[in-house]
Amino acid sequence: MDEGLADLLHRVVMLIGEAARRRTDDRDGLTYSQMRLLGTLEDIEPATQHQLAQAMSVSDPAISRALRPLEANGMVRVTIDPEHARRRLVRLTEAGRKAFHTEGKPLHDEFRAALIAAGFPYERYLEDTLRLAELLAPD
Repeated sequence: MDEGLADLLHRVVMLIGEAARRRTDDRDGLTYSQMRLLGTLEDIEPATQHQLAQAMSVSDPAISRALRPLEANGMVRVTIDPEHARRRLVRLTEAGRKAFHTEGKPLHDEFRAALIAAGFPYERYLEDTLRLAELLAPD
């Protein structure tokens, strides 16, 4: 890998980590992990707890623990799968969807500003990513 690219990617990861830690310290809003869980759930809902764990590369017990406060706050609904009584299905509620999009926008803007300040070609990256997504999209 090109040394310049490796350095740039390292800086990007560090910036995201710093922003995630600041977000985690902000106890008034969603933590980074909670936002990630809600975003993942939005992409694959309804999902079993095991599917969520796999999608996020964490353990099943970690998902179970992470869901408790989100369920208590009405952001997700966990129900028994009618096809398999031992499985739990997780769905995003409207409150969860709204919270994700409301808090996700400032986080997106924060990441964008941090990346641009670090010299990352954000607009070009975004354009290239959207073009790649179009090319890979099923017809």
